[in-house]
Amino acid sequence: MRPVDELRSRVAGEVITVDSPEYDEARSTISLTTDRRPLAIVRPADALDVAEAVRFAREHGFPVSVRSGGHSLAHYSVIDGAINIDLSSMKRVEIDPETRIARVQGGARSNDLAGPAGELGLALTTGDTGSVGLGGLTTGGGIGFMVRKYGLTIDNLLAATVVTANGEILTASADENADLFWAIRGGGGNFGIVTEFVYRLADVPQILGGMIALPATREVLRKYLEYSVSAPEDLTTIANLMHVPPFPGIPEEHVGKVTLAILVTWTGSIEDGDRALAPLRALATPLVDAVSPMPYPEIYRLTDHFGGPHGAAIRSIFADELSDAALDATIAAIEQASSPFSLVQFRGLGGAFARVPSDATAFAHRSQQYFVAIIGIWLDPSEDGAVHGAWTQALWKTIRPEGSGVYVNFLEDEGADRVRDAYPAATLARLAEIKRKYDPTNFFRFNQNVSPQK
Repeated sequence: MRPVDELRSRVAGEVITVDSPEYDEARSTISLTTDRRPLAIVRPADALDVAEAVRFAREHGFPVSVRSGGHSLAHYSVIDGAINIDLSSMKRVEIDPETRIARVQGGARSNDLAGPAGELGLALTTGDTGSVGLGGLTTGGGIGFMVRKYGLTIDNLLAATVVTANGEILTASADENADLFWAIRGGGGNFGIVTEFVYRLADVPQILGGMIALPATREVLRKYLEYSVSAPEDLTTIANLMHVPPFPGIPEEHVGKVTLAILVTWTGSIEDGDRALAPLRALATPLVDAVSPMPYPEIYRLTDHFGGPHGAAIRSIFADELSDAALDATIAAIEQASSPFSLVQFRGLGGAFARVPSDATAFAHRSQQYFVAIIGIWLDPSEDGAVHGAWTQALWKTIRPEGSGVYVNFLEDEGADRVRDAYPAATLARLAEIKRKYDPTNFFRFNQNVSPQK
C-alpha cells in the first residue's frame, strides 16, 4: 500500500494528492510569490483525524505543515514535500448566548465567528482582516479592532483542544496543562495543532466604525499618535499612511493622494463616540469621513481586499516614541513607494492590552504604546518582488532604532534573531522549556520556531 493510500484509510476527512483534480487549488494561498507542492493535503474532519495525520507523518518521517487561514506572512502554511494539515473543513462555531461562550474549531476564520456572534450582539476582538484564520491569529496573540477595550484575542481565550507532536489530544486551560495554555497564547504553532478554541465574547450590540482620512503631514501624524493612546479605551484605531485608493465613495480628486486613513472602532454609546472622534476630526479637514453606527462584523468590509491574492514585504516593530525624523522619513517613503498599494501602519495600544502582566501569556510586549508595520504590497504577479522588498527594507533600516521587539504574527521568514526579538529572554526560555516537554524533536518546526535545544 502506498503511504498516501494508508493515510486515506486512517482518516475520515479528505486527502488530496498531486493526482487529485483539486490539488492546485488546494495548495494555493493568497501569496503571489509562493508556489509550494506538498506531498499530500489532509482536510481532517475532527481532532481525531488531526491526531491520526500527525501520527502517520511521524511514523513515516514526513514533515508536517499546518494551515488555518493561509495568511502566514512567512509562507509556512504550505511546505514542499510535507503533509499539509489543512483545517479549512473544521470551522464549526457554537455560541451560548447566556454565558457568552463560543466554541470554535481551529479552521474557522474571523468572519466565521464575527457573523454568528454579531447576530447575538456579541463579538470577539480578532485581527483586522475577516479571512484570517483564528488558529494562527490566536496562537500568535491577536491584535485587532478592539484591542484597547478587550485586549488581545488570547486575553479572551478560556481553553483550547491541542493535538501534540505525539498525536495526543489534550485540553489546555488555566486548570489543565496550564503550561501549554500559557505557551499557545503567543507562542505560535510550536506546541501543537489547536483544533478547538473556547472564547469569552463581549457584549457589542453595535459599534461606531469606519474611516476618517486626513492629509498626511508630520503634524497630523504626530497628533494622531498622541491621541491614539490617550483616547477613551472604547476607541481603537488603526492608521494607514497610504495612497488613497479608488474605492467606492472616495471623491475622485482625492484618489492617489497620500493620506492618513484611520480605521476607527468605538464600542461605547454613539453620543460618546462622536465626542471621542472629535479630536481626530479636528486634526485637519478630513478628505473622507465615512463613520457610522454599524454591527461589528461590518468593520471587516473595510479590509476585505487584504484577503485577495497579493505579494507582500513586511517589517514591524513596537515603539514608545517615534521621532520627527522617523515620521518625515515615513511620509517621504510613501510618497516614493515602489507600489501604489504599499502602506505604513500605526496602531495605538494601551488600555486593556497593557493591563495584562507581561508574564501572564507568551505574548509579552504589553508595555509599548505603538505597533508600527511597513507593508510593501503588490498585486501583479509579474512584478519583481525584490523591488518592493528593497523599499520596505530601506524604510525599516531608518525606523528600526526607534523601537524594539516584534509581533510574531507580523514576522516573515526573518531568521532566528528576529524570532528572539518577538520574546523577552525570560519568555523565550520558558517557551523552550515547554517545547522540550511537548515537542522535544521539534516536529512542529514550520513556524516562527522556538528550538527545544538548551
